[in-house]
Amino acid sequence: MGINAQETYTLKGTITNASSNETLIGVNVIIPEEQKGVVTNEYGFYSIKLQEGTYTLEISYLGFQTIRETITIAEDTTFNTEMTEGSENLDEVVIKSNSEGFNIKSPEMSVNKLSINTIQKLPVVFGEVDIVKSLLLLPGVSNAGEGASGFNVRGGAVDQNLILLDEATIFNSSHLFGFFSVFNPDAVKDLKLYKGGIPAKYGGRVSSVLDIYQRDGNSKEFKAQGGIGVISSRLLAEGPIVKDKGSFLVAGRSSYAHLFLKLADNPNSAYFYDLNTKLTYKLNDENKLLFSGYFGRDVFDINQNFLNTYGNSVFNLRWNHVVSDDIFTNLSLIYSDYYYGLTLNFVGFNWDSGIKNLNIKYDFNHYLNNTFQLEYGLHSTYHEFNPGEIAPIDENSGINFFKLTDKYALENAAYFSVEHNISDKLTAEYGLRFSNFLRLGQESLNEYENDNPIIYNEALDIYEEAQPVDQNSYSRSEVIKTYSNFEPRLALAYNFSENQSVKASYNRMAQYLHLISNTNSPTPLDVWAPSGPFIKPQILDQYALGYFRNIDDGKYSLETEIFYKDIQNRIDYVNGANLIANNNIETIILNGRSRAYGLEILAKKNEGRFTGWLAYTLSRSEQQTPGRTTAESGINNGKWYATNYDKTHDISLTATYDYNKKWDFSANFAFQTGLPVTYPTGQYDFNGINVPVYGDRNSNRLPAYHRLDLSATYIPKPNKKQGFQSSWNFGIYNVYNRKNANSISFRENEDTGRNESAKLSLFGIIPSITYNFSF
Repeated sequence: MGINAQETYTLKGTITNASSNETLIGVNVIIPEEQKGVVTNEYGFYSIKLQEGTYTLEISYLGFQTIRETITIAEDTTFNTEMTEGSENLDEVVIKSNSEGFNIKSPEMSVNKLSINTIQKLPVVFGEVDIVKSLLLLPGVSNAGEGASGFNVRGGAVDQNLILLDEATIFNSSHLFGFFSVFNPDAVKDLKLYKGGIPAKYGGRVSSVLDIYQRDGNSKEFKAQGGIGVISSRLLAEGPIVKDKGSFLVAGRSSYAHLFLKLADNPNSAYFYDLNTKLTYKLNDENKLLFSGYFGRDVFDINQNFLNTYGNSVFNLRWNHVVSDDIFTNLSLIYSDYYYGLTLNFVGFNWDSGIKNLNIKYDFNHYLNNTFQLEYGLHSTYHEFNPGEIAPIDENSGINFFKLTDKYALENAAYFSVEHNISDKLTAEYGLRFSNFLRLGQESLNEYENDNPIIYNEALDIYEEAQPVDQNSYSRSEVIKTYSNFEPRLALAYNFSENQSVKASYNRMAQYLHLISNTNSPTPLDVWAPSGPFIKPQILDQYALGYFRNIDDGKYSLETEIFYKDIQNRIDYVNGANLIANNNIETIILNGRSRAYGLEILAKKNEGRFTGWLAYTLSRSEQQTPGRTTAESGINNGKWYATNYDKTHDISLTATYDYNKKWDFSANFAFQTGLPVTYPTGQYDFNGINVPVYGDRNSNRLPAYHRLDLSATYIPKPNKKQGFQSSWNFGIYNVYNRKNANSISFRENEDTGRNESAKLSLFGIIPSITYNFSF
C-alpha cells in the first residue's frame, strides 16, 4: 500500500481478561507488517500510531491465547479486547514466550519479573507462598539470613528499597519478624523488581523498587478461592458491583499456630493477620475509579507481660482518565501508615511509634508517536514521624509520660521520561527527576557548638555525644532545612539481531528517609528519621552493563550484567551507639559512604514440561566512614569493611517439572557465602569480669549457607473448569536438614571454665501441606 499521501491515525484501547474483565499489564500489541509494537501500561491501556490501511494486529501475553485480528484504520480507532486464558491442552499452555524474562529490543534492564503462577509452585518454608522469598531466588537479591526481615538488592540495605502496593508505600514488608511477607499472593496481579536503570517516575530510595499491583476483582461473576495450611490460612472473594462495570475484591489471611500453644497451656503467642481490598468502577470508556486498601498486623505476646503489635495500613484512591487518543493520566491520593506498639505490663508502660505519609501524584503517559513515548508527572508527599512515646498503663505504674520529638517533612518531585526508538537497532530511555525535600519545623531542635553534635575524644579514641548549647522551637509551617537534587536516568539497548543485544544504564537517585537500625536485619522497634540539619540525604550513582540473548527461538534465555554502585552520606553508627528511645540520634551517627559492585548471571529454560533457571551473583558490598579530620580515626579506623548483608557468592538453582495434568514438581537449591560478623580477638579481666576485645568490624564470617527444598502440587480434577476446584501442595523445606548458622555467640563453659562458641540455627527440615480451593 502506498503511504506517502496517507493520514496517520491512532489505534488505542484497553486489554482485559475475558473471564474476569480485569485489565492486563504488559501485554504485547504488535503490528507485524510495520514491525511496530507497544505494551499495555499499569492499567491495561495502549496507544499506537498507524497510517491509513489494513493491518494484522497481534496481541500476546504469557498464559493467554494469542489474538490475531485484521483491522482497517481509516480514522482514530478504539479497539478494546478480551484475552482468554490458555487452552486445556497441556502442550499448548507451557511457556511459549518469555514474558518473565526480557525484551531484547527494550532499553529496560536490571529488572526481574515473576508470574504468580510461577511463585505459587515454588517450595517455601511452612508451605506459605511468599513473594519476597521467591525474589531471593533471582540474581542480585538476598537477605540477612533465615527469619530476617525484608530483602537486600545489589548490596543495598533494607531501608533503601522502595516497596509499592498499588502505588502506596509499604514500610515493613515482613510478618512475624521476617518469616512471611505482607503480600497475599492470591490478591497480586503483577510485580516487577527494578534493581538498576530505574525509570524517572520512581524516587525516594537508592537501592531498588518493588512495584506490586493488586488484582481488580471479577466484574463478570462471583468467585472465591483460598487455602488451608499448616500454620496459616487465606480466603479471597471477588465479584461484580455492577456487571462489566464495577467489581470488588476482598482477601484475608491469618496465622493460627498460637492457638496450638494455648491448647498446650503455653501462655506465649505470635501471629499475624492482614486484609486486602480493591474496588473498581468504570464510569465510561475514558474514566475509571479505583480504591485500594491494605491493613496488616502482627501480634507477639510473651506471658501477657510483653505485648508487641505492629503493621502497615495503606489506602489509595485513583482516577484513570483518557484525555485523548494518545494521553492517559492517573491521579492518585495515597495514605500510608506504619505503626509500632509495645506494652510492658511488668514495667507498667505503653510505647507507640510510627510513620505516616500522605501522597498526591499525577502521572501522564503520552504516546507522542511510534518513535517517542513520554511519561511525566508531579508527586508530593507529606511525612509525619513519631519516633516514640511512653505512657503509663495506669496511675500506679510509677512511669512518667515521655515523648520523643515528632518530626515533619514535605517531599516533592517532578519528572519526565522518554522512550526513544533511535533506529532499528538502537533504543533509549532517558529522563530527569527533580526532587525537593523540606524539613519542617518541630517543637524542639537542639543546637550544638560549631553545629557539631558528635565529638571525637582523641585521648580515648572514641566518639562522644556533644551537649546541646541551646534549643529552638519552630512552627510546623517553617522550613528548617532544604535539600534539592537533579536525578538523571539513562538506559540504552543496541540490538545485534532479533535475539541478542547489549544494554547499558546509569541512574542517580536521592533518598531523604533513613531507617535507624544497626542490626543485621531491621526489627520493628527501629524507627524512620528524615534528613535535616545533621543528617544528609543519601545520593546514589549506579552504572550497569549487560548482554542479553534469546536462544533457540526463545526456548532458552541468558542475561548477564555487571554493576557498580556508589552511595554518598550513608549513615554509620559509632561503637556502643544507643538507638533505643534516643531523642538525639544525631549524636551517635556519622555520614559515610558505601559501594557495591558485582556480576549477575541468569540462565533460563522457558519452554517445555521442564522449566527453570540458574541464578548466580558474584559481588561485594562495603561501607567506609573515615574521620572528619586527620586527627579522627573514623569508624573501623576509616577502612572499608563488609556490610552486614555482603555475600561474595550467591547461587540459586530453581526447576519445575509438569509431569502431567494432575502433578507438577518443583525444587530449588541455594548456596551463599556466610554473612559478615565481628568476633572477639581476645579478652581481659576487669574486677573479675571477662571483657571481650573485638577486631575490625565485620572481618569474620558465618559458615556458608546452603539448603535444598522440594515441593509437589496435585490437582485431582484438572479438566474441571467450573464449580468447586481444589489442589494440594506438599513441600519439604531444607530436605537434608542443614543446620545453617543464624548467628554465633561466645560464652564460658560452666563445667570446664573455657571459652566456647555456640551456633544458633533457626530451621532444620520442615515438611508442609496446603489445601487450596476455588469456586
